[in-house]
Amino acid sequence: MKQLLKKLRLKERIDPRDLELEERTVYIGRVSKTVKGGKRMRFTAYVVVGDRHGVVGFGHGKAHEVPDAVRKATENARKHLMRVPIVGTTIPHDVFGKFGASKVIIKPASPGTGVIACNAVRAVLELAGVKDVLTKVIGSTTPHNVVKATLVALSQLKSPEEYARLRGKTVEEILKGRRRWEGGETA
Repeated sequence: MKQLLKKLRLKERIDPRDLELEERTVYIGRVSKTVKGGKRMRFTAYVVVGDRHGVVGFGHGKAHEVPDAVRKATENARKHLMRVPIVGTTIPHDVFGKFGASKVIIKPASPGTGVIACNAVRAVLELAGVKDVLTKVIGSTTPHNVVKATLVALSQLKSPEEYARLRGKTVEEILKGRRRWEGGETA
């Protein structure tokens, strides 16, 4: 988790009490430790939370029982929320994220396309509020690394307004000649 937080460099702290967050369990893993009396089971849970309006977070938890692991993961995810800029029903531009051996490419799509993604990426994008997007996972498809790579990619997104401010131009100049996904017209 520390590696992910270092890569994300969260810009602002988002208070989860102000939001109506949904949660989705991405992965539950079981490990066993063999001791003199038999096997001791422990569980790991990875959970994604989001408000479907541009805020998403990821957390993991470990415990001797599944519900406790999921609860801990949810609490952890609520502590690590980030904002995702959304333009209409999609993202503003193509992004690439890498975490470990997992690489994720996310591209904007026209309205009606839906979320074309694997389960781990779909959970993050749907809870962030993205409705139309194309994705591709390259390399390792381990769920927690794919989710982390997706979050790294989403952290690189900038809104058209932010790009305009950085480049000293107007939003219209930035979007000139590019398709505006909200209405489908060319600006």
